[in-house]
Amino acid sequence: MITEHVNRIPVHLDGKTIYDIVLEDSFDALAKEISALGTEKKKICIVSDSNVADLYLDEVTKILSGCCREVTSYVFPAGEENKNLKTVQGAYEHLILNHYDRKDLLVALGGGVTGDLCGFVAATYLRGVDFVQIPTTLLSQVDSGIGGKTGVDFDSYKNMVGAFHMPKLVYTNVSVLRTLPDDQFSGGMGEVIKHGLILDKEYFDWIQTNRAKILAKDADTLKLLIQGSDFIKREVVEIDPTEQNERATLNFGHTLGHAIEKLKNFTMLHGHCVAVGALAAMNICKERGLVKQDEIDAYKALMEYFFIPTSVSGLNTEEVIAATKNDKKMEAGVIKFILLDRVGHAYIDRTVTKDEMERALATIFR
Repeated sequence: MITEHVNRIPVHLDGKTIYDIVLEDSFDALAKEISALGTEKKKICIVSDSNVADLYLDEVTKILSGCCREVTSYVFPAGEENKNLKTVQGAYEHLILNHYDRKDLLVALGGGVTGDLCGFVAATYLRGVDFVQIPTTLLSQVDSGIGGKTGVDFDSYKNMVGAFHMPKLVYTNVSVLRTLPDDQFSGGMGEVIKHGLILDKEYFDWIQTNRAKILAKDADTLKLLIQGSDFIKREVVEIDPTEQNERATLNFGHTLGHAIEKLKNFTMLHGHCVAVGALAAMNICKERGLVKQDEIDAYKALMEYFFIPTSVSGLNTEEVIAATKNDKKMEAGVIKFILLDRVGHAYIDRTVTKDEMERALATIFR
């Protein structure tokens, strides 16, 4: 856990910096950062959802207009239900009709849905164009906006269609969190706390110590929180950029969480589903003698403090387990589960049984 503020976190691949995560308190430095990508003669398409566009599209468009040849925007209706191939098709049509070529640039202005969707469009339009992430939610600033995982949902199957496509820049304006709805902030905290559980107990303890300032959205504390998670995400991504092994540990809580998210028809926030899935997974860890009850209690107390649900209603065990078998993290017919061998260290496990999952789910159902 680094307790000094930093403004730039380089992300490396094969020993070379491939992009920077820039942390700022406004959009003031955006023009400089975008211009550094050589955009003077390029066209830029800003992809955003209807909620974020109302707040920031005009400001960002004005800034980017001074950095390139032309700016257009593609705005789609907000919501996970619109993270699909139909919305992608609309983006393709916008790019084609506005004559975007392979040297132009896409900019994702929004949360995780926008970043995933825009990244997928960038990865596939003309076999790949550059894109930039401007994440506007806590979850996207600490997790989904970093690492180049892009994709959309197919029917009710989450992120089933996607590609690895690294951004050229992640520009994080921490001040936008002031306009973030409380439930979205709570959802983001589900992913933040997960980072401490899987890789950095010191960070997990820091969150506990500073939880009042975090909840109050103290600017300095939020910046430390975001950079703490960004360092963790960067470390894992650099080791395993295409999720062949170690990067899968970031999916702690996702196996059951994605199943719950699907079966609740996306009425629960992604970060909340992941957090509840992590709580169930920790109960498997306790059964195996890997974590103690007081550690589960400490995690549950943090969930409650940040208004993250600790239980789920309206589902049954069989349907959740069945849904896990359609998850993209299945390998050769075996569920790839992420567990903790201690708080602060996760590992990949392929031996979790149906009975273990049933008992774990019983701890979060009401």
